[in-house]
Amino acid sequence: MNEKNKKPFVLAVVGPTASGKTWLGVELAKIYGGEVISADSMQIYKGMDIASAKPTEAEKHGIPHHLMDFLDRGESFSAADYVKLANEKIVDILSRGKLPIIVGGTGLYVDSLLENVQFSEGGSDEAYRAELCAFAKEHGNEALHARLAELDPEAAEGIHPNNLVRVVRAMEVCHVTGRKFSELKKESKTVESPYESLIIGLNYTDRQTLYDRIDLRVDEMVKAGLVEEARALWQESGMKTAANAIGYKELIPYFEGEADLADCIATIKQETRRYAKRQLTWFRRNDRIEWIMMDGFNKKNEILEKCKKTIAKYLEM
Repeated sequence: MNEKNKKPFVLAVVGPTASGKTWLGVELAKIYGGEVISADSMQIYKGMDIASAKPTEAEKHGIPHHLMDFLDRGESFSAADYVKLANEKIVDILSRGKLPIIVGGTGLYVDSLLENVQFSEGGSDEAYRAELCAFAKEHGNEALHARLAELDPEAAEGIHPNNLVRVVRAMEVCHVTGRKFSELKKESKTVESPYESLIIGLNYTDRQTLYDRIDLRVDEMVKAGLVEEARALWQESGMKTAANAIGYKELIPYFEGEADLADCIATIKQETRRYAKRQLTWFRRNDRIEWIMMDGFNKKNEILEKCKKTIAKYLEM
């Protein structure tokens, strides 16, 4: 799969939540002899299975999946951490003659890996960091995210309000360096990538089709035990750190007797739709992505044929 030049070839499948990435990643792995490397900031955590939409063993169809379900809840994990581990997995997969396929909706992870972003510490200020965490605890993550948006709108656009670690880090870098986090990130993209990569993006021409898929997925999650999983996390940790993700935090009012379950589930759907919109905003900035509109095909095999042609054309260029 590296006919294009001497660089090893890496394939990526990206897109908003519920767009079909897991299915396509597995099918392409079957066709090309690949293994999947997850690029999802929530699927890395142990015990957070349903809301993060981790693929089941049946959905994996025997295809190895890496960087999934390996980190204890409560541990922080940065894009730099992801790039380091993903690079190690890519080397391992290539050494066995397999194709690395990056699959996920966390755009920062995918971009940082494939664009070979060079991370620098940017300095630290523990007192300022503690101040930001205290502010978030008192006023909420959304309020702190709004402060980041004032400092660095571009950085805020790419960071979910509930990813407190990244919000705090971006603000800390701004505070310590006197420069925007997003500017420093762009400057870090100066080293050529060691990979030749093709990114396939999944989307829907009719946005409502995607939203309907999201609503259906949430309903399926509830049937699969989402409420019970979230309750266990809430009782165990009070929804700290990683458990403060979409699909979990919206159920807290129900657990505390302050809201009906149906209303909380409706909020999960709404927040997931908003998240999908933010994901699409992020990915649309990348003009390297080859988009496939999933609702433009009648059968799944037609989607696979389109992908195969896209891959072949890229490798022939």
